[in-house]
Amino acid sequence: MASLSEMFGAGAASTFFGLPECRDLGRVEADVVLIGAAGCTPYPSVGFYCATGPQAVRAAGMAYGAAFDHMNFDLGGPVLPEGVVAVDAGDLPQDPSDAPGNRARIFGAVGQILDAGAVPVLIGGDDSLPIPMIEAFGARDRAFTILQIDAHIDWRDEVAGETLGLSSTMRRASEMAHVARIIQIGQRGIGSARTGDVQDALDWGVEFVPAGEVAREGVWRAVDLIEEGAEVIICLDVDALDPAQMPAVIGRTAGGLTYWQVLELIGGVAEKARIAGFDMVELMPERDIDGQGAQLAAQLLAAVLGVIARQRA
Repeated sequence: MASLSEMFGAGAASTFFGLPECRDLGRVEADVVLIGAAGCTPYPSVGFYCATGPQAVRAAGMAYGAAFDHMNFDLGGPVLPEGVVAVDAGDLPQDPSDAPGNRARIFGAVGQILDAGAVPVLIGGDDSLPIPMIEAFGARDRAFTILQIDAHIDWRDEVAGETLGLSSTMRRASEMAHVARIIQIGQRGIGSARTGDVQDALDWGVEFVPAGEVAREGVWRAVDLIEEGAEVIICLDVDALDPAQMPAVIGRTAGGLTYWQVLELIGGVAEKARIAGFDMVELMPERDIDGQGAQLAAQLLAAVLGVIARQRA
């Protein structure tokens, strides 16, 4: 049976959507740089449970590799406007037994991308990846706003003695001097957060926009909370999306955001602030259904690349 890839005339592609390959982050000449990581700081109980997430997203995007310059109706034009360059730097050599090294590799790679004046786009991999990514922005001598899109708030101080794992991402971000604001959208159901974790977040100044509010009133309060001209780092855990659309997650919880709500949110942020960095994590291909989740992640990633590219144009 013919595949969509064959119908579009796409060939094999080792990069996302057939983007040019970047082999040396020390010599980046691009506006946007995509980079993947299988994991960062794993909990011993699960290890790198989203390790093949980056490969799954790239594979799902292959069908459109020959059509990257075609009309994208989600954006109103091609993904990349004329003159804007995006490249794929592949995956970092992460090791489940070397958490400090994993963090150092992400920190260093993001730092090199920022030094080149480009926007880092990190795909994973579990939700501990954003900790060193956000940390790398500390050398920019600017204040940043974190917009987290997630079913969970990630404010645990530690889990089984580990303070840098996926349940502690936003708490660790709150301790970084360059993080001025944190806005979190999409919370729902029961996760690992205790009531004390929620109170700590509120005391710090976090603004929560739960998924139930989004269902009733849309994403616009979250957009309104972004200050004009802010520098925003967007952290997307794909379990923020409803499992009817995104089944490829470890904990499916009903009542999540839709594709359009997430894209509307990111587009609304881009109209009033600069997207300085983006990550997409927690895609678990082993839980996917007929590649549906990976396909959604690829479509959303292409749209986000387009939103960022339009800011760079």
